[in-house]
Amino acid sequence: MASVSFKKIEKNFGKVKIIHGISFDIADGEFVVLVGPSGCGKSTLLRMLAGLEDISGGEIAIDGKVVNELDSKDRDIAMVFQSYALYPHMTVRENMAFSLRLRNADAELTEKRVSNAARILNLDVLLDRFPRELSGGQRQRVAMGRAIVRDPKVFLFDEPLSNLDAKLRVAMRAEIKDLHQRLKTTTVYVTHDQIEAMTMADRIVVMHDGIVEQIGTPLELFDRPGNLFVAQFIGSPSMNVLKGTLRRAGDQTWVEAEGARWPADHVKGGQDGQAVHFGVRPTDMVITTAGDGVAAKVVVVEPTGAETELLLQIGTTKLVLVMHGRTNAKPDDTVMIGIDHGKAHLFDQASSQRID
Repeated sequence: MASVSFKKIEKNFGKVKIIHGISFDIADGEFVVLVGPSGCGKSTLLRMLAGLEDISGGEIAIDGKVVNELDSKDRDIAMVFQSYALYPHMTVRENMAFSLRLRNADAELTEKRVSNAARILNLDVLLDRFPRELSGGQRQRVAMGRAIVRDPKVFLFDEPLSNLDAKLRVAMRAEIKDLHQRLKTTTVYVTHDQIEAMTMADRIVVMHDGIVEQIGTPLELFDRPGNLFVAQFIGSPSMNVLKGTLRRAGDQTWVEAEGARWPADHVKGGQDGQAVHFGVRPTDMVITTAGDGVAAKVVVVEPTGAETELLLQIGTTKLVLVMHGRTNAKPDDTVMIGIDHGKAHLFDQASSQRID
């Protein structure tokens, strides 16, 4: 196992800068997920770590050793790609053993490692099949097995579940996380799916336009997003946001937005009259009969069984409310909504930074 360090990493494609001086460290044995929208630079950063892309500036170190000039084969990493990248004319056993045979590894050691990886991934009965005879999930497990047999210092995953259907993605998420807990190998995982990031990571690195927006545990990012981008990217459905004005009177703090008063007594920062974004997660809103609720028009009702999702209209803004159970509310009904006073999030309109 090994630690990984990025120091002021830059990447240019011609005159276009893709990565803007990124720095962070990954601890030995940690599972870190790079997440962000398409084009944010996360896969490019992973490929630079793998040695598949040149580094325009800065240093990448694995286990304390700078690897900028090392060939990919000499970095002691193993990468699992989105496309599986299996050799169609080789059996599962041959695909998994291929990297070791390239290194002229001992045949007994190769067989031992292949058998061990096959047992871990439940591939024992598939070792003599060809990739064309496997399902998508089985092919991805073979690709993971090929990485395991190398016994690398670092595992790299580049959106490995994108080609799988929704049900299989959920199952494979659990398999990859379980695999990491057993092997304890340092893992860097790239995805654009924030649900994958939330459920799998020890820490998440949120990227946007070639910079790191915030780094933290999944719940840190969910509970205390550092800026408006992270607030709206992490969480599904995404956070509701209204433009408003911060108001203070005595010991009361609220936000005026869309002709309504939104409580924010727990927020100590900010100035009276400051232009802010008021954020509240769909699960922190409730339908209420209290007199201090905010009137909202029901636009769409989406029952999912255990929960019901409501699309609401307040002034010119549409909000999503997720409630446990079911509701009698119908489109065009007017309901009163309230929020958990301690769960509101405020962000400065000018900088988009969190107001604590």
